[in-house]
Amino acid sequence: MAVTSKNKQEAIKKFGGSEINTGSIQTQVALLTLEINEITKHVVKNPKDFSTKRGLFQKVSRRKSLLRYLEKKDIEAYRKLIKDLGLRN
Repeated sequence: MAVTSKNKQEAIKKFGGSEINTGSIQTQVALLTLEINEITKHVVKNPKDFSTKRGLFQKVSRRKSLLRYLEKKDIEAYRKLIKDLGLRN
């Protein structure tokens, strides 16, 4: 099951504030999280799919970088985003 455009639009609206704000850090992290969750399901079912696993690691790294930037820029927005996405217990 792939990330549908409907799921993406909902995430953009929730974390970006409007349907057209796709560039905000929160929106980018939310979309990466959706993709990471879907790819993780695939990798669990197909453990020998190394190219997909590499893509997963790249997305995780990108999300980590964006979160680090957001943490330095706006700690409250960072904390809210972590809570809303359910990252880090």
